[in-house]
Amino acid sequence: MTELILASIRQPGEDTVSDLHIAEGVVTRVSAGGGIPRGARVVHLDGRYVIPGLWDEHVHMTQWALHSNRLDLSAAASAHEAAAAVGLYVHHADPSVTSVGVGFRDALWPDVPTLEMLDAATGNQPTALISHDLHCVWLNSAAARRYGVEVDAGGLLREEPAFAVTRDLGKLPDSLVDGWVRDAARAAAARGVVGVVDFEMTWNRDVWLRRLADGFDAVRVDAGVYPKDLERARNDGMRTGLELDGGRGLLRVGPLKVLIDGSLNTRTAFCSDPYPDGSYGLLTVSEGELLSLLRRGREYGFVPAVHAIGDAANRVALDVFERAGIGGRIEHAQFVGAEDLARFGSLGVTASVQPVHALDDRDAAESNWSGRTQRAFPLRSLLDAGATLALGSDAPVAPLDPWAGMSAATTRSRQDGRGPWHPQECISRRQALAASARGRSRIRVGDLADLVVLDADPLAVSDAEFGALPVAATLLAGRFTYDGGLA
Repeated sequence: MTELILASIRQPGEDTVSDLHIAEGVVTRVSAGGGIPRGARVVHLDGRYVIPGLWDEHVHMTQWALHSNRLDLSAAASAHEAAAAVGLYVHHADPSVTSVGVGFRDALWPDVPTLEMLDAATGNQPTALISHDLHCVWLNSAAARRYGVEVDAGGLLREEPAFAVTRDLGKLPDSLVDGWVRDAARAAAARGVVGVVDFEMTWNRDVWLRRLADGFDAVRVDAGVYPKDLERARNDGMRTGLELDGGRGLLRVGPLKVLIDGSLNTRTAFCSDPYPDGSYGLLTVSEGELLSLLRRGREYGFVPAVHAIGDAANRVALDVFERAGIGGRIEHAQFVGAEDLARFGSLGVTASVQPVHALDDRDAAESNWSGRTQRAFPLRSLLDAGATLALGSDAPVAPLDPWAGMSAATTRSRQDGRGPWHPQECISRRQALAASARGRSRIRVGDLADLVVLDADPLAVSDAEFGALPVAATLLAGRFTYDGGLA
């Protein structure tokens, strides 16, 4: 393979200019310049900055691709407003195809969704609306009949019934969905993403093998496994970290994903403090069941990734990790009691967090527990207590854009004039970059050449610039997956 040299690069926070030598997909030398071998391919970067490639540690890739091609209801300020928008959308729709909207946030609406309201807006056109956190689906009567489900006067399904309908809504022609996924991955590469952990709620291995056979090569994929498929995965010889694509390094088996509570929008996250209606959310897997599952997963070679949003759910998950004597990941860790922070580090449990949720869920949290939200998204406290952070988006719950996530983690605010939310929990940009690059903070000899080229120093730009920092190029094992005109 021809050696690639990225000439005249800098690393964040440094003025020193170096040349980066890449061979066989690995960084082989970081030199002070000169000594370019004959026949090498040289790309002159003119002092641009190079950082390790970025990972999104939690996505639902097919749902993200579908989301990008559905009616966006995130701006709807009420149930009536959402229904009206859907009514206009389905006016000339094909009744053989279900109309789908996404992104609504009923926890913030002043009115309550009803079946009658959605039926009045949509008539006999089958219509399904998926909440922003994927834990709730609002159906009209025609859609309920089509998918064989019973709905009450609200027309709402939550948790597993909602997930089942969402899976059915994704049953479109493979060629169509795979094309959308390919486009979404290319867009992610253009933002510096080199890999994703995909937690799509399905048997995902064969889907990704099909996509790779059809030429998908924009990002690496760790494909998660759910409990219902654990025995199948074991029988097929799968385990976390196993390469599935014949040594190309694009597809590996991901963690064992277990959901033990719900979400904030649906008021099903399992919390120590009651919601305004007096409920505490849902613990969907008992402590005993979780312990048995994690032990079986360990026996089969799977790293557990436990979905826990509420502080009570996080405590249950940590208790089980401790009883099982194994490490792993907690996905979300949105609310964590002060007494549980240090347990992440001592138990070897990574906090896989999605910082944009802190901005999206701010109003819902304050409406539930006004003045008592100090335990929400405690990123700085987790780091100070010795935890490892891994940043992601949970796309489509938030956009698949690591810069938006890192901006939320470092500022705790949007550029909308509102002050930061619990600013004491901000982390530094260096910490955010490392948590988005699997702990890598600078380019070193021997690293995989998964790299991002930037026009500006990410440590020096303003907060507004950092959140939307343009990417000049992205490389995967020394191959350009995105080229903004440099190569």
